[in-house]
Amino acid sequence: MRDNPVKPIREDGPLKMDGFDEAIIGLTDGASNGGLLVYDQEKIIKILMERDGMTEDDAYEYYDFNIAGAWHGSGTPIIVGLDTPENCLAAFDEDQG
Repeated sequence: MRDNPVKPIREDGPLKMDGFDEAIIGLTDGASNGGLLVYDQEKIIKILMERDGMTEDDAYEYYDFNIAGAWHGSGTPIIVGLDTPENCLAAFDEDQG
């Protein structure tokens, strides 16, 4: 298995996921922390499959266990699953109900 991919960009700033630059889709507007890197979940999965030769199931398992939900302090990158507004709101309503 690969080592933890989350590494600091600079000592007091946001963290970067090593080897996943192609999955970066933006930077948050954060005055206090200089912004956080934002990654696309599907692009992370695709990188794991293509670069590491994982099956889709293995890539999701690795992602779930090693990347998603990991907390590395205030500079932890944000990972988003892109979807339609309707699906996002429906998922939000389910979580609230």
